[in-house]
Amino acid sequence: MSSRDPEAVRRGRLKLALLAAFFAVPVAASWIIWSFDLVPGVTGNYGTLLPPKQVLLPPDAALRGKWVLVQFDGGACSAACERKLYFIRQVRRAQGREMERVARLWFVTDAVPLRPEVLAAIEGTVVAPAQGRSAFPAETSPEDHIYLVDPLGNLMMRFPRDPDPARVIKDIQRLLRSSSFG
Repeated sequence: MSSRDPEAVRRGRLKLALLAAFFAVPVAASWIIWSFDLVPGVTGNYGTLLPPKQVLLPPDAALRGKWVLVQFDGGACSAACERKLYFIRQVRRAQGREMERVARLWFVTDAVPLRPEVLAAIEGTVVAPAQGRSAFPAETSPEDHIYLVDPLGNLMMRFPRDPDPARVIKDIQRLLRSSSFG
């Protein structure tokens, strides 16, 4: 037989449970707030969310049913243009096995012929003459942004010209994970 008082054992267990709750409740609460985005006015996305608007994309099979990263630039393709082309290629590749759900589109805004070395570097990017520029909202010009169009053809997000790659990759990974289409 034990010489311990059952009341003392019960109080000891209660103290232990309260001590465990003291440390577990803040962790659980922060996880719930983070998981369900319960903080009003704070968004987890880096890109600027745009009001959904149907945009006209070229009727290319490579774009159909995919998330599309869109950029506007002239055919001469300045250094900034080349950086954007490289960036959207790397963002797509960073999606790993989900990479096939993302396509790239370059709307050429003028009649300047594209350099062969640029075309070789952007293999897999759909190149088309610019159309519907007014559907792509911008502070100054569509050339100042990279856009994301959903698989249904709705413009949904805009990134700055020189974005933070890690944050854009995270935004797109989050979209691909939560989207059942595209």
